Amino acid sequence: MAQEKNAQQASKISTRGGPLVWMHIGDLHLTNAGLPNHLALRDIVLQDNAHLAGRIDFVVLPGDNTDDGTARQYEILRSELDQLELPIHIIPGDHDFKSGNLHAFHDVLGAEHVPKVITVGGYRCIFLDYVSAGTGGPDFRLGESQLAWLRAVLQSAAAEGRELVVFAHAYPADLADSVEANAFHGMLQEFRVAVVDMGHTHYNELANDGRTIYASTRSTGQIEEGPVGFSLLAVDEGVVSWRFKPLDEPWPVAMITSPADRRLITRPHLPNHVPSGQTTVRTKAWSARGVTRVDCRIDDSDWQPMNFVASKEIWTLDCKIPEGTFKVTVRATDQAGSTGFDRIEATTTFDETDEPRADGSDRDAIGAWEEKHILGTQLGPNRNGRKW
Repeated sequence: MAQEKNAQQASKISTRGGPLVWMHIGDLHLTNAGLPNHLALRDIVLQDNAHLAGRIDFVVLPGDNTDDGTARQYEILRSELDQLELPIHIIPGDHDFKSGNLHAFHDVLGAEHVPKVITVGGYRCIFLDYVSAGTGGPDFRLGESQLAWLRAVLQSAAAEGRELVVFAHAYPADLADSVEANAFHGMLQEFRVAVVDMGHTHYNELANDGRTIYASTRSTGQIEEGPVGFSLLAVDEGVVSWRFKPLDEPWPVAMITSPADRRLITRPHLPNHVPSGQTTVRTKAWSARGVTRVDCRIDDSDWQPMNFVASKEIWTLDCKIPEGTFKVTVRATDQAGSTGFDRIEATTTFDETDEPRADGSDRDAIGAWEEKHILGTQLGPNRNGRKW
């Protein structure tokens, strides 16, 4: 299923020079048809097809796609994913590996074998396997061969000047072998991987270790905080953006892709991370009805219309900015007159004395960011929630 879909839709993958954008569907933990997580997945697929198909690069499932890794559960998942009109990339989690193998994951679901790497325009996207080298459960391991493969891929991408994105089931520090965890995290730092997109935690969380952003999205099947939804992520010339969309939030959806929010600065020497005097605001916006206008304002100034760059499918505005920390707000309007907003806090100053932990763990989590549906509760199996 996944191999055929991705091959058939490869021509739809963006090479237009704009930001890399993908949707993340949080851990599904599918068990039986007709349950809330199954119906939520169906709704996500419908919204994706209506509003995002052909307008983002791909969809990611970050592991724990079913609760027990059985053929019957994968049949439920495959029946929904077969309706999806975007390329999809699926990695395994510990629940997919409950039987001690990934036979049904590959043979019934049709998921591609990982590790694997794809190139999307100027971006190199790497998908990892945390489970096959382990013994099951939280015994997450990459193994020597996968670590060697990863280093070779990172070196090749760096030599070509590609921006790097990694998809894994959990934080590097969650690997069972601390030596392996340190080696993996060291590679992420050495090659300046922009973002590691993860599952496993079951809660929305962003962490910044000073060089790499770590992003996890609320589970779809085992939720202890807030409503079900999905996240959208972008990498735009080194700037990482993230936002969560609850399923019941109306469209359109807007996402500022540049400049960086002050909490997500990883390259303070670049003007799209720490601007001065002026900046270019870049925004993606989506609606099945068609977005007709996007406006921007700095702090409480007047709204200014943004310009649509058709070749990159992005809205832009060059504007003057004040010194210090300031708010950037965008407002997207579609043909029905509906509006959607996004807001970040950018800054012209950066305190490099505030050293992160930089150990590949959630100790560098940025904390609550309620506008983005990040509650800071850590209610999930990794920390303060149920053990499931």
